[in-house]
Amino acid sequence: MKNDAIKISKYLSYVLRHNPQEIGLTLDTEGWADIAALIDGARRTGQDLDETQIRAVVRDNDKQRFSISEDGKRIRAAQGHTTRAVAINYSALIPPAILFHGTATRFIAAIMQEGLKPGQRQHVHLSDNRTTAESVGQRYGVPVILTVDASRMHEQGFKFYQADNGVWLTDHVPQAFLSRDA
Repeated sequence: MKNDAIKISKYLSYVLRHNPQEIGLTLDTEGWADIAALIDGARRTGQDLDETQIRAVVRDNDKQRFSISEDGKRIRAAQGHTTRAVAINYSALIPPAILFHGTATRFIAAIMQEGLKPGQRQHVHLSDNRTTAESVGQRYGVPVILTVDASRMHEQGFKFYQADNGVWLTDHVPQAFLSRDA
């Protein structure tokens, strides 16, 4: 059962973050998709999916990658979109003084030269704790934790946002605001 939930979560991430058009799904500018349309599109392309499964994945996902609208009819990925049609309008917030970013050793040289960039995503993803950052970094190899001086960035006019799942977002983190944990 757990493997099914992981498979469904990966499928939802792919469709809701990166490629909704593959199943004929339309996302609004805030990333919301109609759950019934998602199920229909998935079935047309050979993915057996139902509302109970979707709600269980949203509820039980440890990273809270997805949100269901207040009316219960729509779903969206909390963040991580590569499709430019989605630009969730989060309100700017004052971040914690320090945030963290997990990466792998093979990316450190470029990051320490260029800072953190969103890559294919719309924002740089940051966490408010080392444990989450380490978990993220492990996905890419030997993890390295970077500390972000978010307070100083904010004082200098950089904007921070927080996704539905608690992930902190910003457009770019210049190298001057980064330090590598020992």
